Amino acid sequence: MRAIILAGGKGTRLKPFTTTMPKPLVPIGDKMPILEIIIKQLINADCKHITIALNHMANYIRAFCGDGSQWGITIDYSQEQKPLSTIGPLTLIDDLPDDFLVMNGDILCDLDYKAFFQHHCQQKNDVSVSVFKREVNIDFGVLEYDENQIINTFLEKPTYHFEVSMGIYCLSKKVVANLPKNEFYGFDHLMLDGIKNQKKMQAVPFKGFWLDIGRPSDYDYANENHVEILQKLGIL
Repeated sequence: MRAIILAGGKGTRLKPFTTTMPKPLVPIGDKMPILEIIIKQLINADCKHITIALNHMANYIRAFCGDGSQWGITIDYSQEQKPLSTIGPLTLIDDLPDDFLVMNGDILCDLDYKAFFQHHCQQKNDVSVSVFKREVNIDFGVLEYDENQIINTFLEKPTYHFEVSMGIYCLSKKVVANLPKNEFYGFDHLMLDGIKNQKKMQAVPFKGFWLDIGRPSDYDYANENHVEILQKLGIL
């Protein structure tokens, strides 16, 4: 399994933590950076080769990870010179295998990466997306009304449930091969174009543990419960 870790963002949601360091190197508790946790999880999933897509504060990540020899894995880099969003950086990697794993560099979860990748290959999907059911609480009274502005529904502080992308997906190389090289292209573009062009894109529901560390509330939770979380992830 080849994995691409997207680590080029500025991490603006986590300021001031990301003022002096890139988001993937923000520590969890007093143990280790998010990026190191992800790398160790991928090693446990039999991943042999990781490519880290870089932009913002790239030298910090290069200095920390090196060539991966400290963990016994091959690590190399894809350096973008301008923001390319989430999928655009993949067009800079010349040696992509037929199928590969892609993930954001700020995710903590106990997803079985190996099983997810194998499922993608077995299904012969163009794109496989790991999805999680997330609750969104609305702190307002919500009104619904018809074309004449006549109110017909009222909900007091409702809770909605959405199936959201976890920032972890598998792609077929042929999906990337058809994209313009070195151009801004995000996951949203991939989904919309894939639906339009009838690509085989499958959602793979996940019911385990997942945190998006780019969200301040998730990062606070991770710090407060870091020992338990790292044990859950098989790192401690």
